[in-house]
Amino acid sequence: MRIDFLPFSRPSISEEDITDVVEVLRSGWLTTGPKVAEFEQRFCDYVGCPGAVALSSATAGMHLVFKALGIGEGDEVITPSMTWVSTVNLIVLAGAKPVFVDVDRETLLVSPESIKASLTSSTKLIIPVHFAGASVEIDPIRKLAASKDVFLVEDAAHALGTQYKGERIGGRGTSIFSFHPIKNITTGEGGMICSDDKDLLNHIRRLKFHGLGVDAYDRDMQGRSPQAEVLEPGYKYNMTDISAVLGISQLACVDKFNSRRTELAMKYRERLQEIDEILPLRDPSYPIKYAWHLFIVRLDIEKAKLSRDDFMQELKQRNIGTGLHFKAVHLQKYYKESMGMCRGMLPNTEWNSDRICSLPLFPEMTFDDVDDVVETIKEILSK
Repeated sequence: MRIDFLPFSRPSISEEDITDVVEVLRSGWLTTGPKVAEFEQRFCDYVGCPGAVALSSATAGMHLVFKALGIGEGDEVITPSMTWVSTVNLIVLAGAKPVFVDVDRETLLVSPESIKASLTSSTKLIIPVHFAGASVEIDPIRKLAASKDVFLVEDAAHALGTQYKGERIGGRGTSIFSFHPIKNITTGEGGMICSDDKDLLNHIRRLKFHGLGVDAYDRDMQGRSPQAEVLEPGYKYNMTDISAVLGISQLACVDKFNSRRTELAMKYRERLQEIDEILPLRDPSYPIKYAWHLFIVRLDIEKAKLSRDDFMQELKQRNIGTGLHFKAVHLQKYYKESMGMCRGMLPNTEWNSDRICSLPLFPEMTFDDVDDVVETIKEILSK
């Protein structure tokens, strides 16, 4: 058994990252300032989008998009149930109705066909999820949304560096990225909205900082003198320079991080062929470049004669951490009891929700760590 605990994720923080943050702390400008502006520009340059707004979290970004689009009572929002709860919570809090679409059983990605089948005259927004570092088949979804005059927002929380047909996710349309510590890069907490919709971005910039007509840091008018006017009620979702400078440093390393994640993922794939009870995800049939945010497997609970939860606990007892991404939202207590959700609605989602598990994957891992995980899984299943 391992002596030290192997977490399922760990942020890659260098001494250079730490030095850059310390310099901001010494600068006297800690909140939204020049480093946020620089991070936004560098992010645009990386993904290839014309504009971006840095925020305190990806959830904040989704909230502001809902407000900017006027999502509310009577509206329907299409999204998978195989996602983090924040998106669905925000749909409900806005007074709208979540319309769940099933995912492909082997890739956990939504299809254009499943989305098309769920469209109604009340559909106001579609939110496909680029899952675990893989891209959904986004071109036909874009065409579908445009043909129905429905707004499309790509959940790219898992997809920094992911490519679809040679193009980085975030380069076109509107996408939301996350910089939580388990993501491919981190700002501690943070998010980014990328969009080619200039009016939407301007609205987001206003909403993120109290509805004021200028940003927290205005490059032409530092100090906001005279006092800026409130143009509409807004929120306090701006990113700080402390976070942004970490993002700048991390973004410079994202391709290196993703390359290492890919090497580790390929090692996992090679070794896990030795275990019949473990079922990795399948790659999509269309051309993508995987960012390998997560390495997700499914436990064949019938063959293993072991539940997924017990499997995760057995690994934890042997000093190996795992994650669960995700328990289907429509099977969560609130959504079952308050909205009448139940099993049988989304068979592929539910089958995976009972079996998925995220194995350790982060750039500082070694191939020996992967071997430890695989050998430990063999030991557990042999019993």
